[in-house]
Amino acid sequence: MVDFENIDLAGVARLIQQHIPPGEPPVGYLRGRSYFRDVLVHALDCSDVEAEQLVDTLEMNGYLHFEGDPAERSVADSRWDIHVG
Repeated sequence: MVDFENIDLAGVARLIQQHIPPGEPPVGYLRGRSYFRDVLVHALDCSDVEAEQLVDTLEMNGYLHFEGDPAERSVADSRWDIHVG
C-alpha cells in the first residue's frame, strides 16, 4: 500500500523517468498514463488503482505534463514531459 501522505513525488517522477529510454517520452495521453501506471505497479509493487492515483497526483502537481490537449484528436498524440523538480 502506498503512503500518499509521505510520498516523495519528485522521487516517484524520477523513478518513472528512469524507465523511459532517453529522447523517447511516451506519446499519446492515454498511452502515456497507462505506461506510467504500469511502471509504478511494478516498481512500487502497488495496485493499479494506487498507481492511477499516483499518476493523477503527479499530473496535478506538475511532475507529469502532457504537451497536447487530450480532448483534441489532432494533438492527442503529443508527448509527455516529466519534471523531477
